[in-house]
Order: sequence, then C-alpha cells, then structure tokens
Amino acid sequence: MRLKEKIESRTVRVAVIGLGYVGLPLALEFAKAKIKTLGVDIDKAKVEQISRGVSYIPDVPGGELQQVVSAGYLSATSDFSRLSEIDGVFICVPTPFTKAKAPDIHYITDASAEIAKYLHPEQLIILQSTTYPGTTEEEVLPILERTGLAAGKDFYLAFSPERIDPGNRKYGVKNTPKVVGGLTPRDTELAGAIFSLIIDPQQIYPVSCPRSAEMCKLLENIFRSVNIALVNELMQLADRMGIDIWEVIDAASTKPFGFMPFYPGPGVGGHCIPVDPYYLSWKAREYDFYTKFIELAAEVNQSMPHYTASKVVDVLNQRDKSIKDAKVLILGAAFKRDIDDPRNSPALELLKILDAKGAQVSYHDPYVPEVHLKDTIHHSKPVHPYHRSLDLDEKTLAGMDCVVIAVNHSVFDIPWIVKHSAIIVDAQNATRGIDVSGDRVFKI
Repeated sequence: MRLKEKIESRTVRVAVIGLGYVGLPLALEFAKAKIKTLGVDIDKAKVEQISRGVSYIPDVPGGELQQVVSAGYLSATSDFSRLSEIDGVFICVPTPFTKAKAPDIHYITDASAEIAKYLHPEQLIILQSTTYPGTTEEEVLPILERTGLAAGKDFYLAFSPERIDPGNRKYGVKNTPKVVGGLTPRDTELAGAIFSLIIDPQQIYPVSCPRSAEMCKLLENIFRSVNIALVNELMQLADRMGIDIWEVIDAASTKPFGFMPFYPGPGVGGHCIPVDPYYLSWKAREYDFYTKFIELAAEVNQSMPHYTASKVVDVLNQRDKSIKDAKVLILGAAFKRDIDDPRNSPALELLKILDAKGAQVSYHDPYVPEVHLKDTIHHSKPVHPYHRSLDLDEKTLAGMDCVVIAVNHSVFDIPWIVKHSAIIVDAQNATRGIDVSGDRVFKI
C-alpha cells in the first residue's frame, strides 16, 4: 500500500524523534487520534517514563498519556532500528547555538543519519526543529540520499515549523495552524495529509519549498524579538525620564488599530527567541548580507539581565548596602510564567551576574526544584554551578536584602511577598495595584 493510501485509511505508522516540549505533545496527538505512534529518544529515562505512562512535561496531561500508552497507540524506544517499521518520521530535536552564536545542528544531522540507516520507499520525513533556511535541503537531504533513494520519488521530505508555546492553555498542537513546505508539490501534499490526521485540513498552509517554511518560523520569532527589544529600550529611557512604561503601554493599547502591546522584562528566554535571530544572521552572511537591525534587537534583549542586575545594585546602594555579600532572592527560574522550562532563562543569567558580583544569591521556583548552571564563569569570575529552590516563607523573605520578581508565576502570592520583603525589584510589573507603604518596590 502506498503512503497516501495508508494516510487515508489511517493505517499509517508514525515516529517522533525527540520527546521534549515539541515532540511529546505531537506524539500524544497522533496517539489520541488512534494512529500507531512510536516515540524515539536517546534519553532512556524519558523512554522509561513514557512506557509507564508518566508525563514529565506540564503541557502533556498524565492521564491522557497513560490512556494512549495502555491502549497501545503510543510506545517509546531508544532503538532507531524500529524506524524500519515506520511510514512517517518527525524530527523534533533541539537546535541550540554555540558560544560564538553559530548554529549547532548536530542533533538534526545525527537524527538524519539514523533515519538513513532504515530509510525505505514510501517513507515521509518531516523536519520540525527550528533552524536556518536551507537546512532541510542542504543538510538533511544529502544524508538521506546517500542511501541511493531519491527524494520526491522514492521517499518524501518536508519542513514544517513547530509552533509549540509552553504553558499556553489556549493553543496547542491540534488547534494551531500548520505550515508545510516540501521538496516537491507531492512532498508538500503528503506532509499536509499526514498532519490532517490531527489538525483540521483547513488549518494546514502549504508553501512552495522547505526554505520558505524554515524562514516562516524565524520571522515569527524575530518579530517578537524585535518588538520586545523596542519596548525594553523604551523602558530604560522612560525610567530615566521618570515615566512608568507600563502605564504608557496600557494607554497605547487602547488604540484599536496599528498597535500591538509588548512588555519589558529581565530578558528573553526559551529555545526560540534568544536563538533564532542568530540562526538567521549566521546564514545571512553566506549571502554577504548583515542583519544589523535583527542583531541589535537580540543584543538589547541579551543585555536586560545586566540592566536588571544594575537596578538591584542601585537599589541596595540607596539603602547604604553593598552588593557584595548582600542576600538576594530571585523569584522564578523558568524562562516564563507557569512553566518548568529554564532553558536560556534570563532569571538564571541574572543569578549568575549577581553571584559574580559577590552577592549571596538564591532562588525560589515551585516548577524548577534545582538548576545546574552550564556556564560557571561570568566575566572571568567563577559562580556557583548548582542551586536548589528555597522554600518560600516569611522567614526566608525577611532574611533577604532584596527580592527580585523575575518571573510572575500565578502561584506567587504577590501581596504577601511584598508585605514580608524589605526591598523588591519588580521586573514583571507583578506589584501593579498593590498598596505599598514606604519606598520598597522598584520596577525595572
């Protein structure tokens, strides 16, 4: 039976390589649609948890995972040879950058090499990992075609950008429109068809080629990066001018057209917004093009933890307290509200900066019980690589010289925190509307 027939008869078998924040939700949706789904990951701990129906990602309900595992629609393995049984393979692996801000796509090429070992006719490969335009055709395609099979003829290849927003309760895999771009119109058609098993076909948007789909993802996130940088810069200016930028944003948001609100903060985190500008700027240099505007926005956002740290230093100085040996508690370690993901978190960068300045820094985050800082050198000064979340109680707050609200988790009782803290640096406007006695709360 050919691939199109298997999709239409819902007998198609799919595999998802990479069972993280992107891959596991995707695998769950296929399994819930009663499509035989195989999760593949080199992390044996993840494989073991999925095999027991235990979810390690907040966006994946444990009950739903347990149900599809028990019903036999979802299984997990670290054995790539199982791909020989599969009709559609989705690559959902990480794409970080190096210290020099160059793309690191070895997870993609490693996955492609494993797929190539078991590639067979009528198999569809869809790359979903965020990357620079050209990756599908310049990196994945040659690896797969070394098998002697021809793309677009013997097997099919496409790119479809992931649009997972961790912690978003409104939009997930099933109700977020899907962009697909294949090597040929047939590749695009089949990629769209397999996604239509879990997504309304009207929500699938085909583009002409993989490069357009790859660029689409970068545009989406760079758009956010640039606008966040704009408001971060305006916030710093407003601070010098004695203007409340949060009030200004609220006022501007009353305009019913031509304005979209973005908000300042201690920096940007996660896998996409801090990474994507550098992926595109790196690729652009191949064409003798320099993305000055995009890189400048990324630099502004990257500087925000330093700006927040300087605010902490200034606030302590006003109280005749040196940053050296000052006790500072950072509230939040995840990269955004109500999730457990600390990747590229500006809160952790802030922790490193203050640690390097000599402060006694600790943190509290109910979603992130411990952190291991990869870069333990900051400005040539060693910082403590391991931290555990402190219990948050009145005694802890009272013992701090300064509390920094870096992430405004909904579980934080902000009025209670304000009441029991000596000084607060609020990087999220979390204290808005709270009556504070004395000069104790400072917004960045």
